Parts: sequence; C-alpha cells; structure tokens
Amino acid sequence: MDFEHVLVVGAGQMGGGIAQVVAASGRHVSLHDPYPGAIERGLSTIRNSLERLAEKGGADPDEVLQRITPVDEIVPAALMIEAVVEDLDTKAEVFRAADKTLPEGAVLASNTSSIPITQLASVTDRPDRVIGMHFFNPVPVLKLVEVVRGRETSDETAAAITTLAEALGKTPAVANDFPGFVSNRILMPFINEAAWALHDGVAEAEAIDTIAKLGFAHPIGPLALADLIGLDTCVAIMEVLHDGLGDEKYAPCPLLREHVAAGRLGRKSGRGFYAYG
Repeated sequence: MDFEHVLVVGAGQMGGGIAQVVAASGRHVSLHDPYPGAIERGLSTIRNSLERLAEKGGADPDEVLQRITPVDEIVPAALMIEAVVEDLDTKAEVFRAADKTLPEGAVLASNTSSIPITQLASVTDRPDRVIGMHFFNPVPVLKLVEVVRGRETSDETAAAITTLAEALGKTPAVANDFPGFVSNRILMPFINEAAWALHDGVAEAEAIDTIAKLGFAHPIGPLALADLIGLDTCVAIMEVLHDGLGDEKYAPCPLLREHVAAGRLGRKSGRGFYAYG
C-alpha cells in the first residue's frame, strides 16, 4: 500500500505530533481540525518541536512544515489517522465521513487509546481496512506504536500499517482488540492506584512519583504521567476498561473524577496533580 499522502484528523497534542512524524518521513500530510484556531495552534506546536529537534541535528523545520497542508474538511488520501477526543460518538462521526470521502482502497486508522477498533469499523463499509495506530506522547520522541487489529482487520492492512510505523522510525507492536488493548490495560490501573494512594493519604504526590521513578526505574512518575496524558483522558479510558471488562478494579478513583470536575486536567489546563506555569 502507498501511504505517500496521509490525512490526519485532529491537530491537538497527539494529532499534531503524528502529523509531524509523518511529514518528517517525507510524506505529504493534510491536517484537518474543525475547531477554530486548532490547526494554527497545532502548527505552532509542531514548529516549536521541530526547532528543538533541529538544534540536535534534526530536519529543517521549514522543509517539514512545507509538507503539512491545513484543510477545512476531510479530503481523499491513502490513509487517514484519526486523533480526535477520546469519545466513541465523535470518532465514529469522523470514520463515517472518511469512509464516504477516501478512496475505496484507503485505510482508516485510529489513534484511540481504548475505544474498540471493531466498533469504529462497524460504521464503515470497509471493516477490513480499519485498524488502530496508537502512538504515545510525545509522539516525536517515543518509539512505540501499538497496532491494534479489529475483528475484521485484514492481514494486508495490519502488515501495511506495521511497515509504515517502521518507516516512521517507530517500533510497532501488534495487539488484539480488547478494551484498553495492552498499553492502557496495564498503565491505567497503575495510574489509578497511585491516585488512590494520594487519595488515602499514603504519601504526597511528589513522594509517590519519586518512589515509582527510583524504585521501578520509570522515567516519570504515574501522577505526573497522568497530568501529561490528561486526567480527563485517563478517566475516559478507565471508563472504557470498566464498562468493557466489567471489573471494579478499573473504576476511576474518586480523586481523579474530582480533579476533572474541577477542570484540573493536567498540563493542558495548567493544573492537575501538579501546578504548571
């Protein structure tokens, strides 16, 4: 499959990062986001990221940005990578629109971190060409791409997306379509238990993260990581796990829900478990 032209839907933290790595690989990217100002903010973030990487010998920022074209609507491409909010209805709407617009042979991929790929495929007429392509934040830095096969994803589609991930300089790992896949089925209970430890007064946030970093050799503590991911996103993923697997151990800690209700979403809002400038 030829993925020289990729449509990225969503210009936020993840979508912008995906657009950056695809364009940096020499491919042309059409970047779409319906929210006013989202593409402008996304392109500014991409430029800042590219300039930091250029200082370390990375590609010329202007050269990469020339391969990213803002578009006002979903346009035909060989591949769509959806990276909108972690909400089934919102993602399904994108997949319906893409299914009508992209060529018959095009692949529809989602960057979802928990929503079943099979459900997204069910709203299209090409379930064999629907797949999960779960990047990790920050996309330009982290190497993993979790390739998630839906119930009807073809071997050809899975092989093509695995090859593309490698061409983007990533390491693909294939998972089957279960709630949370592999990454978040493991990660979210870890974050949730750290939130419970804070909730129960076992230790302060800094101590919990220090113990995790130094005791488990993790580069970042679970509470700081939750702030990076977004506490609203963490809660949304845990609810998918809780509903899909039916186990109370996946229910979000009340402290997480309280933070989200108060608008303390982490880095993107300026405050979560920690305060950010």
